[in-house]
Amino acid sequence: MFGIQNRRDLTMELQSQIPILRPSIHARRANIVVKFQDLYGFTVEGNVDDVNVLNEVREKVRNQGRVWWALEASKGANWYLQPEILMIGDGIALKKTSLKISTLTNAITLKRLVRKGIPPVLRPKVWFSLSGAAKKKSTVPESYYSDLSKAVDGKVTPATLQIDHDCSRSVVHSCVQLSLSSAITVWLIVIWEYDLPRTFPGHPWLDTPEGHAALRRVLVGYSFRDSDVGYCQGLNYVAALLLLVMKTEEDAFWMLAVLLENVLVRDCYTTNLSGCHVEQRVFKDLLAQKCPRIASHLDDMGFDVSLVATEWFLCLFSKSLPSETTLRVWDVLFYEGAKVLFHAALAIFKMKENELLMTHQVGDVINIIQTTSHQLFDPDELLTVAFEKIGSMTTNTISKQRRKQEPAVLAELDQRLRRLNSLKETGKNA
Repeated sequence: MFGIQNRRDLTMELQSQIPILRPSIHARRANIVVKFQDLYGFTVEGNVDDVNVLNEVREKVRNQGRVWWALEASKGANWYLQPEILMIGDGIALKKTSLKISTLTNAITLKRLVRKGIPPVLRPKVWFSLSGAAKKKSTVPESYYSDLSKAVDGKVTPATLQIDHDCSRSVVHSCVQLSLSSAITVWLIVIWEYDLPRTFPGHPWLDTPEGHAALRRVLVGYSFRDSDVGYCQGLNYVAALLLLVMKTEEDAFWMLAVLLENVLVRDCYTTNLSGCHVEQRVFKDLLAQKCPRIASHLDDMGFDVSLVATEWFLCLFSKSLPSETTLRVWDVLFYEGAKVLFHAALAIFKMKENELLMTHQVGDVINIIQTTSHQLFDPDELLTVAFEKIGSMTTNTISKQRRKQEPAVLAELDQRLRRLNSLKETGKNA
């Protein structure tokens, strides 16, 4: 159990990390755009109302921290790390005879606490345990990450070239489904830019030689751990945010490993992005179920949700939502699983239902969705809609939807590959 002094120290550390934002006198007098840094060092642009919202969020974080410290005092340190509780959080069914009332109570309490937000000071420890990263790390020698980093130092692979390449031009990286009919599949070529120097540019640590080096070691290390994934754009944003939260490269590496190997659907980041294609189809089906008016209207317009949702699922909202809101989504992600990504994505559409129903142009839809996501400074605003207005979605239900969509996705990817190979052969013979 934490002693009184330790709890006081943690509370002081938490409070020191959450400064009150004070806009200038000029900003107070006019509704102009102001720039300020958030809790994790990102520069945020917003008006004075946004500053006030962030100050309210910081007060909520302080209050939530007090709740966690009080439970540490009453239930004991690390009460939420009991194996039985972790198994319930992972959705593993336990025999009723093996469950104690206290275990169920603690699991329900933990789920509620996680959805309300994990205090920044506790986030590294709680994530590392709840996600399964600690367990994964325990299965290999203690020097695994250090040995891996040394072993891959200086080696060159397509993945390392992609990670290292620093140029201003864009590259064709992947194809994402834009629209689909019984006869024709139209594909949108998604353009991504290379890569480390473009990961959160301007951040006071990430956009420095030290930050680039740390991010590179994590990404290169994982590309050798799982050659099927190697490196995929989008992972740089995820790994960068993990570094900021976890504080150490090794812990960030294991969080990335458990995320790709256990939390997310398989093949989300492999060469053909088949898992990502599946998630887009599942999301489209869920939108039709949960927000039928929006889905019908967008369908009539010929708008495919992949235009905005692909980035959400590849970058796990790290490029779309403010950092504190992203991390609140990740709090739930690492305990309840990938279903929270669907909850959050549906909530963004649901929050702007009336505005979306008034649109007539694809560009207007994109503008509404992007503006909304970038200005969601209050995580509770998003998560309240995600869990209270969207309705229940179980992991089993989503898994069934994935199995339903997977054959069609694989067939279309195979057909596309055949067309590309045919074009290559035609070009050789020309």
